[in-house]
Amino acid sequence: MLSGAEDEEKWLAEGIAGIQHNAFYMHQALDSNNLREALKYSALLLSELRTSKLSPHKYYELYMRAFDELRKLEMFFKDESKHGVSVVDLYELVQHAGNILPRLYLLCTVGSVYINSKEAPAKEVLEDLMEMCRGVQHPVRGLFLRSYLAQITRGKLPDIGSEYEGDDDTVMDAMEFVLQNFTEMNRLWVRMQHQGPGRVREKWEKERSQLRDLVGKNLHVLSQIEGVDLGMYKETVLPRVLEQVVDCKDDLAQYYLMDCIIQVFPDEYHLHTLETLLGACSQLQPTVDIKTVLSRLMDRLANYAASSADVLPEFLQVEAFAKLSNTIVMVIEAQVDMPAVGAITLFVSLLTFTLRVHPDRLDYVDQVLGACVKKLSNIPKLEDSRATKQVVALLSAPLEKYNDIVTALTLSNYPRVMEHLDNGTNKVMAMVMIQTLMKNNTCISSADKVEVLLELIKGLIKDVDGAYVDELDEEDFKDEQNSVARLIHMLYNDEPKEMLKIICTVRKHTMTGGPKRLPFTVPSLVFSALRLVRQLQCQEGNIAGEEMPATPKKIFLLLTQIIEALSTVPAPELALRLYLQCAEAANACDLENVAYEFFTQVFVLYEEEIWDSKAQVTAIHLIIGTLQRMDVFGVENRDTLTHKATGYSARLLKKPDQCRAVYACSHLFWVDNQDSIKDGERVLLCLKRALRIANAAQQMVNVARGSNGPIILFVEILNKYLYFFEKGNEQITSAAIQDLIELINTERQSDSATRDTASDAFLASTLHCIQFQKQKGGVMGEKFQSIKL
Repeated sequence: MLSGAEDEEKWLAEGIAGIQHNAFYMHQALDSNNLREALKYSALLLSELRTSKLSPHKYYELYMRAFDELRKLEMFFKDESKHGVSVVDLYELVQHAGNILPRLYLLCTVGSVYINSKEAPAKEVLEDLMEMCRGVQHPVRGLFLRSYLAQITRGKLPDIGSEYEGDDDTVMDAMEFVLQNFTEMNRLWVRMQHQGPGRVREKWEKERSQLRDLVGKNLHVLSQIEGVDLGMYKETVLPRVLEQVVDCKDDLAQYYLMDCIIQVFPDEYHLHTLETLLGACSQLQPTVDIKTVLSRLMDRLANYAASSADVLPEFLQVEAFAKLSNTIVMVIEAQVDMPAVGAITLFVSLLTFTLRVHPDRLDYVDQVLGACVKKLSNIPKLEDSRATKQVVALLSAPLEKYNDIVTALTLSNYPRVMEHLDNGTNKVMAMVMIQTLMKNNTCISSADKVEVLLELIKGLIKDVDGAYVDELDEEDFKDEQNSVARLIHMLYNDEPKEMLKIICTVRKHTMTGGPKRLPFTVPSLVFSALRLVRQLQCQEGNIAGEEMPATPKKIFLLLTQIIEALSTVPAPELALRLYLQCAEAANACDLENVAYEFFTQVFVLYEEEIWDSKAQVTAIHLIIGTLQRMDVFGVENRDTLTHKATGYSARLLKKPDQCRAVYACSHLFWVDNQDSIKDGERVLLCLKRALRIANAAQQMVNVARGSNGPIILFVEILNKYLYFFEKGNEQITSAAIQDLIELINTERQSDSATRDTASDAFLASTLHCIQFQKQKGGVMGEKFQSIKL
């Protein structure tokens, strides 16, 4: 037994064979100018289209074979010299065909020639053809017959400027013909859903969808008729078409025809018939994809608005936004089963329309967001990823349009929409906002707006609703927090009082971020505050009272509290660096007590929390470097801090580290731009102590390995000697330098010395520098002359 598909292929093959067989004899008749035989075999050929066995898709293949043959027959009918019969008689003659379907195909073919001959008004022929075609009511056969009628009469309608326009033939006749044909074709197309056996109904429905263009071509023809102006479209065409759309109650037909109306007719017509068009939308079947229909309509109108500024007053005149907004709300309320993604998609389209047509109306934008909030309030939690993506698109649209996060912060409903996002998506949206701000280099200069912004991105700056940082990917977490850190630098106001409010607002939000976030956010907040300190410079003020103007002391107190938060991490090395930065800022403001307090905190951290030897080395060098630059301290405070620094330097774990830290301390006793800090004796003591430590390090290497270590420490100390010698430290003599050079040479020439290329290169460069100074002449040259190389 053959299957259904095989049966259909067999029937199609038989139909095509029948067409080809009769077409062969028809061609013979045409070649011999035998009209009677041509009509006989053309009728037999067309009889193959009477089949009811084929699905719409297969029937279409058969129809196209017959259509090709009819085009040849039409050419024969046009040439009266070949067949010798007038077109009027020919029109009567073809009506004698035995079967109605071949008769009507032949009648339409001759009718086309009849209209072309102008021997009768086009209106009369078209009316006759329209009436005669009512004789075929089978959905498939009737649809293709009327499609053929539309095809052969196209270009022969009595339009304005057409050769077929006459006193009795008007645009109204052309419009009426197309509308009637559209109406009949739509009815037949809709009836096709009830055709075919139940087991293949789904396949038939798919094939019915593929035939939609046969019906839609009528609307395309209507849009091409020159005489159909806005008035005629508004009064006749659109109401008649929409009546068919609504009355057919078929979701496939309604969706396609609404889309077709939107696509084929001019944008100007849509704008001026918006109320009528939107009124039909609310009457469509609940299963129709209304969101796509409305989205495409709004997209067309938005493009129309963008085409010229001259058309914008028309949008205001017809109140396009209000009508679209009301329709969308009404459709969403009417379709209670509409999924969240559908409703949100409609709001995205409406917002896109609003931003393109009325970018200056922020109240419209906020109204759309508010309507979305109302819809989302009925949904406990967004679990559909597609709906979530649409919410992100809704929130991203204002950012992309205005390129300004500040504008979004003025929209009251913006944060209310974000509340409906899950934690992960909220973070994605927060990152989009930060990236937009960075891209446009936007500065947020109001504490109120900073408050709104930080509330919007709270998913990045603290744990929300049980979401913990431990659950995040480490790299993603670092990217997020680095973005937040960069954002803090964009929150700035030149007015100190407002800037202090901004800093306090940021502090309030970021201090609750937890131990993993603070190492990222605290440094940015500290440097933001230090920028304000430098702006204020040395203004003194009372640190008490919130209403007092911003003063350095008040800010330094705040900074101490901020840095202390790092103790929860813990991050002592970071805190130490930040305290040193604050100490330098206090030095610039001439606040000795404040600077001393910061150094006190530094040494407390060093003593109690920094245990790693490498971290200690780094920390002590940072302390020495910062302290060397300080000029605010009196003698007593400076001596105390210097003593602490040198003491810790000498207690480092490794001898080489001790040596380098101790000779670095020599700079604490000799500062170029401060005459009061030039203690040559203590410089020399530091360098001698460093030299003793270097010797001890050499001996330890000798005991452990049986050979002397590299001379690098001695060369480094030699360079310090040369530095202070050149700076005029009288305690550093040429004899001391000479002794050190000889010591180095002795160490190098020792049998147990370890050769080190880097040390040798460093020594050679140092000796070359001494030689250069000797040759330079002058006072400095004389100083160096006594050094023998």
